[in-house]
Amino acid sequence: MDRGNDSLGSQSRRRFLRCAAALAALPALSAGATDDAVRIGLTPVFLDDQMNFLRDWRRWLEVKLGRAVTFVQRGNYREVVDLVRTGKLDFAWVCGYPYVRHQRELKLVAVPLWRGGPYYRSYIIVPADDTRSNAITDLRGKVFAYSDPDSNSGYLYPRYILTTHKQDPANFFSRTFFTWAHRKVVEAVGATLADGGAVDGYVWETLAEVRPELTRATRIIDRSPLLGHPPFVARADIPPEELDRFRAVLLGMAADPAGEELLKRLHLDGFTRGEPALFADIARMAARMERS
Repeated sequence: MDRGNDSLGSQSRRRFLRCAAALAALPALSAGATDDAVRIGLTPVFLDDQMNFLRDWRRWLEVKLGRAVTFVQRGNYREVVDLVRTGKLDFAWVCGYPYVRHQRELKLVAVPLWRGGPYYRSYIIVPADDTRSNAITDLRGKVFAYSDPDSNSGYLYPRYILTTHKQDPANFFSRTFFTWAHRKVVEAVGATLADGGAVDGYVWETLAEVRPELTRATRIIDRSPLLGHPPFVARADIPPEELDRFRAVLLGMAADPAGEELLKRLHLDGFTRGEPALFADIARMAARMERS
């Protein structure tokens, strides 16, 4: 598989370097944190003001938890999940795909509520001026953008759909690459750097509200069934009282005025406790792909 980052062109490389510089600055958000800080892992988000948002969210969490909070941001799900599995993080916001793969090593904390439920969908998108493609199977021999190899919506689902049509995902497209962020899938497809891509529907719909010029350059040709929304998880040996406290803070966000404002900035309704059964369909797709 050709991950093809060089194909994004010099403009995209410059944008990537700017993003990397912003990520490098993130530890400054956690100044004053100690070894007793609550360590929370995140992957890149789509917010234009993510630095300001993370600062405000950290401050709110510190008040509610009565402890310092450190956000640890990495560029992909695997790094974040590995940090949780090895006990270097207390909590993390991850995707349902790595959660089901490492369920014995992670504890489910809470699941976001979006548009009234703990669900989201994977979207398959093409450039807006592509009026011929109506399904992923119409993209044979084309260039396709995945978000992350550990993403359900951005990798597992599109590959699973191809296998249900008796197609080999490894050979179906002429070339594939990872963008390492859902927003960048939208940007790559909108700029016709890819003929199609797979993206988190929650991210696409939120971008349609906050950056409509990005989503207008794309067209949705497939929506997955409802799937469990990317959850918050905890390390396996987290003390029960710490898990319960953090979960209660997340579940109480919607009832707190400042917490509700933060949720609005995330375009979420709140959090629910959730159950592993929410991710049964993702687990089924993962098992199918492991057998193929």
